Amino acid sequence: MEKYITDEKTGLKYELIGDYYFLAGDDEPKEHRPIGIWGQRHLRYLRQCKKTTYTVLVIEGKLPDYLADVNDQAEGMLFQLVKQMAKDEGVDEAMKSRDQLYWIGCMNNIRNRAEEAVLNEIIYR
Repeated sequence: MEKYITDEKTGLKYELIGDYYFLAGDDEPKEHRPIGIWGQRHLRYLRQCKKTTYTVLVIEGKLPDYLADVNDQAEGMLFQLVKQMAKDEGVDEAMKSRDQLYWIGCMNNIRNRAEEAVLNEIIYR
């Protein structure tokens, strides 16, 4: 049996692996980036509130890449907001070494506010 064959009707190239022929080379589907927690939250929002947008993205095959982009944007915004808020409020390593529990409380408060901003600005729009 030949290692590679080409279907003349479709023009697809197949590779022999074991006893079966599988699509070979550029004909294989592209791998998608991981969606992440923010992408999953946005997906839930699209399914519940923006059904038309969700349907269009699914039909065009762009949903996984779109959700991965949303996830990347949300993570970047969250990181920047937490960093900036901590700096503005004086929450630093010196505070951490003086009073760890107070530092943890401040950082949790900052993170919660930053997550709320990300939800409102990126996820639920």
